[in-house]
Amino acid sequence: MTDYIDIDPPGVLLKEDFLDDLGIRPGTLAAAIKVDRAAIKAIIEGRRAITAEMALRLGLFLGTSPEFWLNLQKDYDLRKAKRERLDELKAQIEPLRVA
Repeated sequence: MTDYIDIDPPGVLLKEDFLDDLGIRPGTLAAAIKVDRAAIKAIIEGRRAITAEMALRLGLFLGTSPEFWLNLQKDYDLRKAKRERLDELKAQIEPLRVA
């Protein structure tokens, strides 16, 4: 097993680099983007992914592109999947060989 550097879900970046730096509380963000406070809390805690719609909402409010948020989520999901399943999947899947 390879040792890896811990990776944080995108909600950590949302909280630390946006909300904390701007002095915005998660409940204030939730109200501003018209979602339930529990949704923001779940994203921050890494229990919920940032969806396309949530990316649109965050982008509009924070002045970022929705692609920024989706790319963070995609990168996190792929890194996590590689760490958790890549070796197992390599053992199960034979690559296509074209003659």
